[in-house]
Amino acid sequence: MEDQSSSTPKTEALDAPLHSIGFEIQELSPERVSGRLHVTHKCCQPFKVLHGGVSAMIAEALASMGAHMACGYQRVAGIQLSINHLKRAEMGDLVHAEATPLNVGKTIQVWEVRIWKIDPSNSQKRSLVSSSRVTLLSNMPVPDHAKDAGDMLKKYAKL
Repeated sequence: MEDQSSSTPKTEALDAPLHSIGFEIQELSPERVSGRLHVTHKCCQPFKVLHGGVSAMIAEALASMGAHMACGYQRVAGIQLSINHLKRAEMGDLVHAEATPLNVGKTIQVWEVRIWKIDPSNSQKRSLVSSSRVTLLSNMPVPDHAKDAGDMLKKYAKL
């Protein structure tokens, strides 16, 4: 089993809701934000499959982190989220999420977030669970009460 000691504190510091469901942020840069989640009862709907709202939360969170870094740690705000649920991930499955920018403009950013189920017998084999597009306003001024909002991202990001 891979050592998770570096991922868990990172996720806890960056996004409490993601941390609460067991998500682990792995890569963090203005060009790519990724992580993984073991599907447990904390993130399943009653049929013991990954809850679509959890997939949406992952998409919004990863895209927002990436957009925040891409605009020099100015404030960002999600204004639109579109998600297609393509396949189910069941309790016990491992999923990998990856957010990448499609467009980084002065006022609008668009990010694609994909979530794959990883084959336990071959980690190189994966199947697409969901595909999302997140649109964010960017380069807004950071309010005085949130001036430290980007500090943890700066600490963990690969810039």
